[in-house]
Amino acid sequence: MAESERHAPADDLGLMVGMAREAGSLALRYFRSENRVWTKSGNSPVSQADIEVNEFLHDRLRAARPDYGWLSEESEHNDERLGRESVFVVDPIDGTRGFIAGQEQWSVCVAVVRDGRPQAGVVHCPAMDRTYAAALGEGAWLNDARLEPSASTTIGKVTGSKKLNADLAAHFGDSLEIVSFIPSLACRIVMVADGQLDGAFARSGAHDWDLAAAELILSEAGGAIFDLSGNPLQYNQAKLGFPSLLAAGPGRQVPLLALAKQGGFLQ
Repeated sequence: MAESERHAPADDLGLMVGMAREAGSLALRYFRSENRVWTKSGNSPVSQADIEVNEFLHDRLRAARPDYGWLSEESEHNDERLGRESVFVVDPIDGTRGFIAGQEQWSVCVAVVRDGRPQAGVVHCPAMDRTYAAALGEGAWLNDARLEPSASTTIGKVTGSKKLNADLAAHFGDSLEIVSFIPSLACRIVMVADGQLDGAFARSGAHDWDLAAAELILSEAGGAIFDLSGNPLQYNQAKLGFPSLLAAGPGRQVPLLALAKQGGFLQ
């Protein structure tokens, strides 16, 4: 693996927060406004805003950290990143469908991954004026407030994909509050980190750019993301993509996993 200049997570975070906010301002120019949209592989939408935000972040972040690798949803993937000690992992607009539809729950996600784990991460939600940020070992923050959700073993409010929400309602509608579908997976996860949700679910197929920044924010707030076997995630691997996942607030990992297994809706 190529050696690179090693920056402290807090230094990388300071860089990324500024860049994510500038990128968010760029995206807002297209939000609920003219924005060319087309379909990419996998029948997923992509827009002019996605591409311009991606190019902005790539140019600015790589100029500041030229020895860091690059992995983004909207960039062509190659194995060059695997030889880099540090890698930027970016989703220029997480929740593109919601962004195109004019919903506020979309985000700009930027993380630095080193040795398979996130070291610094930002989930900036421009339409909601919320910036979630964390550096490894330094805690997590929402704007200027430290995230310190209380620990509990009670599961009361959860959400997932549209299909998962329907399954949750069918199994647990009398005992749980199922929060309406949130287009951005990163937004779902940071809403667990700030205590708005007790847990969130993701079906198989999420990628590094959906998760790396949000996972660090959640873990620094005392929560965790894990698969159905309880395993942690490894990023910047040769094969991209994750199995079904759960995001749990502090103290809620065991009961959330039990709930998922009881319902049998995550495979």
